[in-house]
Amino acid sequence: MAENRMNEPNEPIAESQESGSSKEKQETFSAKKEIFSWIKIILLALVISFVLNHYIIVSAEVPTGSMENTIMIGDRIIASRLSYHFHEPQRGDIIVFNFPDDESQKYLKRIIGLPGETVKIKDGKVYINDSKTPLKEDYLKETPVGDYGPYTVPKDSYFLMGDNRNDSFDSRFWEHTFATRDEIIGKAEFRYFPKPKLLK
Repeated sequence: MAENRMNEPNEPIAESQESGSSKEKQETFSAKKEIFSWIKIILLALVISFVLNHYIIVSAEVPTGSMENTIMIGDRIIASRLSYHFHEPQRGDIIVFNFPDDESQKYLKRIIGLPGETVKIKDGKVYINDSKTPLKEDYLKETPVGDYGPYTVPKDSYFLMGDNRNDSFDSRFWEHTFATRDEIIGKAEFRYFPKPKLLK
């Protein structure tokens, strides 16, 4: 009987140690679960970012003033890679494309001449297919000058110029005058920095 009384006080201590150990295991399991949860969120975000940037949109910062005043130096824009899956590029569209003379570079210009058209520039004014009326271009930064062309746009190709016509390195000066359909990456739709603006 004495032996039993001596062991009794030790029993609650053993239970307390067991309870503490179980709590620590639960906390460790909870921490690991939270870490794995964050890893899954980060991986999902990376996958979504990859898909968006490679298949749906192009996000770019504009380094030059060739598209002023429509798009300024330092503006950040979003172009849709999907736009031309549903319709062909149109005159007046602002596009992001691989530069025909060096496809490692991406350029931003406005479509002026479409496939099969003849483009002539006289006194800075653009004439399409020998039209007597020049192209209406309300987006130009200033009155353009100079005579260029005529240029006959090949099939599946486009004649491109900047809105800052007097200070734009574009189809008038490239070795490979036209951007092909395959070189077009997407249609510039939206400026999100510094101020949101729809591009047109």
